[in-house]
Amino acid sequence: MNKKLKKHILEYGLLGVVILVLYLTGLHTQIIGFAQRGLLATGIMNPDVEAVEKNSNTNKLHATKADFNLHLVNSKGERVAMEQFRGKVIFINFWATWCPPCVAEMPSINKMYNSIDTDKIEVLMVSVDQKFEKAIKYRDKNNFNFEVYAPVAAIPAMYETNSIPTTYIINSKGELIFTHYGMADYNRQDFKDFLKAL
Repeated sequence: MNKKLKKHILEYGLLGVVILVLYLTGLHTQIIGFAQRGLLATGIMNPDVEAVEKNSNTNKLHATKADFNLHLVNSKGERVAMEQFRGKVIFINFWATWCPPCVAEMPSINKMYNSIDTDKIEVLMVSVDQKFEKAIKYRDKNNFNFEVYAPVAAIPAMYETNSIPTTYIINSKGELIFTHYGMADYNRQDFKDFLKAL
């Protein structure tokens, strides 16, 4: 075997070991999420809240009533029904610890959460991890201030999605007015102003 071939085998072998270690430890999610955070900083993934506002103002007759039949459990083991938040603006985000785009947008959601009036806006971070303890540990490890939840019953069809993260916003009148598939920067001032106006 010539030296060049040995060198290539060694390089690819080391690369394979690094990838395997990253995968087995779960660090690949953090690394990909970090890279995607850079993409978020460009703003190209962000929803156009002006278009949402314009559409909700012109389609008052066709507003979709939200399904409040979402039952959750929080990190303290307390059961929570979405019904108890009726009358508030509700920000619902479906996410998982193994999802790099979810990991990428989490810091912006935490910053948003820390700067909004939580008496008027409820943030429901709903984990779809198979083991809810993973979501709790992830939140605690990253010092996020929002509560995390897991579904304890079937998720209403209105919120079923094949894509995570997915974010829904329900206004204070109980209407589903916003759906965004994929990651976004939710700590933008225009988005926080949009939430306050609902």
